[in-house]
Amino acid sequence: MAEKKSRSRGPNGRPARKAGGPPLYAAVDLGTNNCRLLIAAPHRGGFRVVDSHSQIARLGEGLAETGRLSDAAMDRAFNAMDAIARKLKAKKVGRIRCIATEACRKAENGPDFIAEIRNRTGLTFKIIGPQEEAQLALIGCHNLIDDAAEHVLVLDIGGGSTELSLVDAGRARDNGLNGMLKRSPIKAWTSVPYGVVTLTEAFSHLTEEEAYPQMLAAARDHIEAWAEANNIRGALAGDTSHIIGTSGTVTCVAGVHFGLERYRRDLVDGKWMEREGSWKTISALIDAGPEGRAKFPTIGEDRAGLMLAGCALMEAAWSLAPHARIRVADRGLREGLLLSMMKGPKKKRRRRGGRGRPSGGGQTPAKEAAE
Repeated sequence: MAEKKSRSRGPNGRPARKAGGPPLYAAVDLGTNNCRLLIAAPHRGGFRVVDSHSQIARLGEGLAETGRLSDAAMDRAFNAMDAIARKLKAKKVGRIRCIATEACRKAENGPDFIAEIRNRTGLTFKIIGPQEEAQLALIGCHNLIDDAAEHVLVLDIGGGSTELSLVDAGRARDNGLNGMLKRSPIKAWTSVPYGVVTLTEAFSHLTEEEAYPQMLAAARDHIEAWAEANNIRGALAGDTSHIIGTSGTVTCVAGVHFGLERYRRDLVDGKWMEREGSWKTISALIDAGPEGRAKFPTIGEDRAGLMLAGCALMEAAWSLAPHARIRVADRGLREGLLLSMMKGPKKKRRRRGGRGRPSGGGQTPAKEAAE
């Protein structure tokens, strides 16, 4: 009997895209620590992931001290952008949105760096503000809001900053994704000027035992001031309120908490962590030190040195609702970008330039799509 022919597959193991299939969309996120790509096609009211890429570039390394992106950091990011541009070209992606966040917001040479990326790769980036970043993160996590919740706190720990959003869960559910894209259900938000990279660097002169309480105090200074001014504790006091955590820190903590031998998105995304059990995991990570943390299979050497700062930011945010559960989100900014492009108000597309290379220009601005 002749062997049945298998469906052709791309280099990532996913089925190859059929000619004339649904249009492809791509979101590119240039962060303080990571460069990330997500390519997807519309599917059943959402999207189906076609390809993805994540590469640690540490773009914000040394930024707090000099106010500029270093040559070494930019070279690492250029390398990541080259890899992303090749993927976009190979997949023949039709619509691309490229955004840059805290490192490029803060850096004196951020705009020049963005211009050079376009010169080298044809990718056009928009440096977005923290409020827009918070809105997109919520859009990406919208279907993790529990059906019974009155309010939800969305925690997005980045490399250079941390965004916190108090969400009216009832309005988010009632209006659905389309309503959220038109009018955000965020009642109050703040951007803490610390992420895992910047908080780590701020206390790198101390031992870990000395650094953690000071990291925690620094994060709490900003979070507590915002919480008091907006009655965040009161809003989250109900038994049904919960936290949605979207970041590498939260997913790494979850991987250890659930005892995973290797990271699996399907065993982490959307899962719940109770405060008491999670605190035992966080305490174990703090006590393990960087070498011990690197041995956990869901953390590794690349993230081990940043986890102390991530745990401090996570603890500071969780203290606003110590009774609440946290729902783990292996989704966020990129998914929000994709949904904004696919579901948001349509804009007339501009004619592309750039000598035929992939471009992020001429796309619907995320801010307009999210509002």
